[in-house]
Amino acid sequence: MSWLDEMPWPSWQQAAIACVVSLALWAACRLLRPGRLRRAAEPSLKEFALIAGLYCLWRLARELPFTHEAGAVDRARRIDDLQNWLHMPSEIGLQHFAIDHEWLARFINAYYATVHCPALIVFLIWMWIWHRDKYPHWRNGLVYVTLGCLIIRFIRVAPPRFVPELGFVDLSQHLGFRVYGDPGTGISDQYAAMPSIHVAWAAVVSLGVLACATGWWKWIVAIHLPLTMYVVAATGHHWWFDGIVALLLLWIGLAFDTRYRRWLDRRRTPTPGKVSGSALESVDL
Repeated sequence: MSWLDEMPWPSWQQAAIACVVSLALWAACRLLRPGRLRRAAEPSLKEFALIAGLYCLWRLARELPFTHEAGAVDRARRIDDLQNWLHMPSEIGLQHFAIDHEWLARFINAYYATVHCPALIVFLIWMWIWHRDKYPHWRNGLVYVTLGCLIIRFIRVAPPRFVPELGFVDLSQHLGFRVYGDPGTGISDQYAAMPSIHVAWAAVVSLGVLACATGWWKWIVAIHLPLTMYVVAATGHHWWFDGIVALLLLWIGLAFDTRYRRWLDRRRTPTPGKVSGSALESVDL
């Protein structure tokens, strides 16, 4: 049993119950008289129901059974060949540097295992409270990039740590700090390295804060993205391309959401020069 498997992750059943309860409370709020309580509770309950429902679907999708890993290691080798052909920096060098500095190795293992989910939750709460107008855009970006990751995972790709003949090691296991259990067990599909959900969620947090925050501290939060890309590579859990594809998916999702919102705005905006019949009647000719 791994450390990550022992974390109290909500199950899809618990998420489904939370979604239904939130929807029931939201419906009950609509029966209240308009006031401060209703204005505060109604949208929050509706949004929580949406997030709980999406989490439920995410857990269900990640628990789909895969009976074979055919081609996963071969695709990993081809990714390594492509990265070498492009003269990209090797993940092996990052691993060896971390192994030579044990404090760093332990830090990046802990960072990989513990930061990505809490950081995302804090980000969503912060956006909901302080930047409600921009929240839907970044929430939708999160939904699109996560959906893209879930779809692409059906193309099986092994992480670098599963290709030891190329010189990669499982840094977590090397330190006796296993993040995952044996392949096929636990909450995560270990043959779905492409793309990296860690990088995807870190990009939502870092880029969202950069786009919305105004204080100097936003540059500290922005470090979360490059640090996560370093961590997933140095631990042997992901290839560089896993992170690059995740960033591309987020860019596509945000661009689609922007275009869709502009289209909706055009639909809602009256065409210039077009005046309704009732308006014409009120004009003094």
